[in-house]
Amino acid sequence: MILAIESSCDDSSISITKIDTLELIFHKKISQELQHSIYGGVVPELAARLHIEALPKILEECKEYFSQLKAIAVTNSPGLSVTLTEGVSMAKALSISLNLPLIAVNHLKGHIYSLFIEKKEILPITVLLVSGGHTQIIEANSLNDMKVLATTIDDSFGESFDKVSKMLSLGYPGGPIVEKYAQKGDSNRFDLPIPLSQSPKIEFSYSGLKNAVRLKVEDLERTNLEEQDKYDICASFQKTASAHILQKLKKLFKQKAPKNFAIVGGASANIYLRSQIEKLCFDFGVKLYLSELKYCSDNAAMIGRVAVEQYKIRDFVKVNEIDIKTRVKEI
Repeated sequence: MILAIESSCDDSSISITKIDTLELIFHKKISQELQHSIYGGVVPELAARLHIEALPKILEECKEYFSQLKAIAVTNSPGLSVTLTEGVSMAKALSISLNLPLIAVNHLKGHIYSLFIEKKEILPITVLLVSGGHTQIIEANSLNDMKVLATTIDDSFGESFDKVSKMLSLGYPGGPIVEKYAQKGDSNRFDLPIPLSQSPKIEFSYSGLKNAVRLKVEDLERTNLEEQDKYDICASFQKTASAHILQKLKKLFKQKAPKNFAIVGGASANIYLRSQIEKLCFDFGVKLYLSELKYCSDNAAMIGRVAVEQYKIRDFVKVNEIDIKTRVKEI
């Protein structure tokens, strides 16, 4: 079995995956959303302190499996340096004390392999990764052959939801809150600009859309911002934010439609975005794959799934040579 640790942001998670059958033997995640909601976003130093408390508690529940472990895996990039350090420190200690090889896992590969938890991998596949930190299209041919085809030049899809939620004082995390408000709103009430709609490039941008929402909110606040206004802003924003992605994906599909396509990442849990991409894939005859909703956000199960593939090719790292990286351009 492989024990995997995930602490790239504000979720403390540990999993144990069986190497031969891919069975997820153990998986637990402790979220910090409540603690960070007070501040309207993740506070890195607070997140690190909470990892120090949570990770040992979860590890205590795994002790019965220690004798069956063949390796220790941990997310080492990308993420917040102070939170990655907590997971990596624990992984190093376990690797040394149990005399087991150490596997360093790229967090973005983890999201791609969230599609294959307890399943065999299906590659090649083109993936849309949408989260609080990333909006990317990745061409995944194999474990070590992945290419970023497009990325955001400023804010990410998930981050823009958080910021819109903050503008409307709705709370954190913004993704599920804005999505819930959008269900009660009129998505056609506010005409918001679709980012880069005239650009031939396949890339993403959310700063302009975010600013357009801010101006609309400020305008409504001069009179009286009603609850229905908030519903309508959320619906209009969600529709426009998703339309931006759909436009760029359509350009990509017209150039060369992939056989297999998937949406991964925390923001891929957005049902509206899923339904729109499902229609697009149907129109182009593309097979769509989706992660289970419980595996969309950061979790150790996806890290353990990648680690199984790395274990098979003996992709290990020395304890004193594991690097922590906050950002990566290529995976």
